Amino acid sequence: MKNMLRFAERIQAPPAKVWEIMLADATYRDWTTPFAEGSYFEGSWEQGQQICFRSPGHDGGMVAVIEESRPHSFVSIKHIGQLKEGGVVDTTSEEVKKWAPAFENYHFTPIDGGTEVRVEMDVTAEWEAYMQQTWPKALARLKQICE
Repeated sequence: MKNMLRFAERIQAPPAKVWEIMLADATYRDWTTPFAEGSYFEGSWEQGQQICFRSPGHDGGMVAVIEESRPHSFVSIKHIGQLKEGGVVDTTSEEVKKWAPAFENYHFTPIDGGTEVRVEMDVTAEWEAYMQQTWPKALARLKQICE
């Protein structure tokens, strides 16, 4: 069973700057450190494109498609599977079917000369506590590097 989690952070920077910092390779690696040191992505944030989320030293990762992308406003990530050893993409196993598809959405809303970043994500009960602890740390880091 999936639950929808929501997180928000107010950042004193315009949406275009927050978008760029959140999704650019070098800064993505920085603000996502609370999830896993050196986290990175391979692929594109453009609508319809595949993107993989990985961590150094691990052969696996997550496979997703950018469901929607409206620059400086909204991006929707549709997680569809896992990367297994050797780069094998798994979108059909029983393990994956328990949670996929799972959405992770980022909203960039202009507020008082800055931006409110809202994150909404589907999560299984097994990962809920981890995400509840980790997302606020990641968003605080994003705020720090944006301001």
